[in-house]
Amino acid sequence: MNKRIGIGLLGLGTVGTGVMNIMRNAAGRHPLVHQLDLVRVAVRDLKRERNVEVSPLLLTSNPQDVVDDPAVEIVVEVMGGIEPARQLILRSIAAGKSVVTANKAVIARHGEEIAIAASKSGVYVLIEAAVGGGIPIIEPLKQSLGANRIDRVSGIINGTTNYILSRMTKEGVPYPKVLKEAQQLGFAEADPASDVEGLDAADKISILSRLAFGGLIDREAIPTRGISDLKALDIDYAKQLGYCVKLLAVSERFDKDTILEKSLSLGVRVQPTLIPIDHPLAGVNDVNNAILVEGDPIGEVMFYGPGAGSGPTASAVVADILNIAGISQVAARRGSVDPLLAAASWRKCHLVDPKKIVQRNYVRLRAVDTPGVIGSIGTCFGKEGVSIQSIVQFDVSEGNAEIVVITHAVSHGQMTDALIAIQALPEVKGISAHLGCL
Repeated sequence: MNKRIGIGLLGLGTVGTGVMNIMRNAAGRHPLVHQLDLVRVAVRDLKRERNVEVSPLLLTSNPQDVVDDPAVEIVVEVMGGIEPARQLILRSIAAGKSVVTANKAVIARHGEEIAIAASKSGVYVLIEAAVGGGIPIIEPLKQSLGANRIDRVSGIINGTTNYILSRMTKEGVPYPKVLKEAQQLGFAEADPASDVEGLDAADKISILSRLAFGGLIDREAIPTRGISDLKALDIDYAKQLGYCVKLLAVSERFDKDTILEKSLSLGVRVQPTLIPIDHPLAGVNDVNNAILVEGDPIGEVMFYGPGAGSGPTASAVVADILNIAGISQVAARRGSVDPLLAAASWRKCHLVDPKKIVQRNYVRLRAVDTPGVIGSIGTCFGKEGVSIQSIVQFDVSEGNAEIVVITHAVSHGQMTDALIAIQALPEVKGISAHLGCL
């Protein structure tokens, strides 16, 4: 039980440095941390100055050296990107080595290939750090909540966009300025597209969907909208109406009244969404993340905490390493892989046509301030079966008005048809915003 466990690290950036710091400061931590032995580390530039002292003898610029080193038992991939990360993960598995990765892009797109390879080789691929940073959500979905029929998983799962929206809400700072400050603080990348366009959140909800509902979905088919075109005006109107705006990722059973064991229809999307200020997710601010899981019989449970950063993400990575180290000792004696830790699907899942997804909506439109305009808008909604919860006229100036509508739950197809009809009205100048609403 006191055998040293060889660890190979692919990447020594923010997360890799955090992992190394935990391993080197084992005092007060789980006893297994003392048994972890960092054997080899792959870096892009051997001459680069680092925030952590590391012996040159451990470093290599060739990541295959890490994977192929016979002293490495667990490969930790924190280099990011799809290639060569995917190839290195598969090479590690083929060599009979378990893998810990924080790479949501690879798992969202190649998770099935990796899971099949791991199953054939009898090794583990653990991904706790891929979603939610330091928040434990992957293993709870696989294990602690396994007895539940999950109906819905929703959450704020991108720290960059949540920081931006929190600043815009609290201080009224315009999007371009907040984004620039977020980049200066290191909360946003130089190229922030993956975060602000919702792509990162789509990767993560794809992974959560598989774990919650037991089947793969097409990552590229997830309807995705980010916050890059979100206006401060809509955040202000939302506040006046009792809401805040968050980038929300949602995955839910579509046919909730039909329990099918072999196939399941899911409604999945990522979009800016109005959330009532008394909702549990409304109080999640700054770079924090939160995932709300709704199931039977547990009801609602929420996982909350720091969604990114060196410490939180490294915490999840090392926890996975300890999981593999501890379970592998037991498995070595009984000659099997623990099914609760292994990644497995047990049914087919598919995404419903986005037009069929049902939700409430927020719409802001510009119109001529003339008698009857609100009635005409209401008629267009009514013809498509869209029920209006509230309709408010804001900021009348120079004969024009901003009209904000919040609807009851309706299919996206009905909503789209209603908005097409509204845009055709001569007194309507355009649809300025269309957001989701809880």
